[in-house]
Amino acid sequence: MTKSILLVGVGGQGTILASKLLTTGLMEAGYDVKMSEIHGMSQRGGSVSSQVRYGEKVESPVIELGSADILVSFEKMEALRYLNYIKTDGRVVVNDFEINSMPILSGKAEYPKNAIEILREKANTTVIDAAAEAEKLGNQKVMNIILLGTIIKAMKLEEIDWEKILRDNIKENLVDVNIKALNVGMNLV
Repeated sequence: MTKSILLVGVGGQGTILASKLLTTGLMEAGYDVKMSEIHGMSQRGGSVSSQVRYGEKVESPVIELGSADILVSFEKMEALRYLNYIKTDGRVVVNDFEINSMPILSGKAEYPKNAIEILREKANTTVIDAAAEAEKLGNQKVMNIILLGTIIKAMKLEEIDWEKILRDNIKENLVDVNIKALNVGMNLV
């Protein structure tokens, strides 16, 4: 059976790196994996999404509306934007984090004040504060690895050697803090 994971965020949050690490781990575990990325205006703070599908045999990298097993959002408004991709019994993990888009910064739109409440009404939602957890570890840039840890735990992928995946794909001087971040994320869901 094919599983579908949707990672969404804003350019610069490390969404693509998290999805690439996830894909690498799944492939090394022997799964057939397909990944699709949409960068958009990611370098300018625009929306970024990665679709990762895995199983014995995956035909397409594309997650259809209403078919994602889990939506992991690095930013609250992005969770709202992609909510219609979740299965009826799917799960949302959302980082309680706000990044104002250009329409909000220019005054043409307002950031939704009740994003978490809307998500909780529509789906099984776990809210985490990856920024606060990353701060405890002394490195804000590990928020993405904390969120990767939530995927690993929620999708029951702990048997994969994630420490090896990190060691093979992260700069050596950052491996230890990323391993800690991964474990923090796994303990948040």
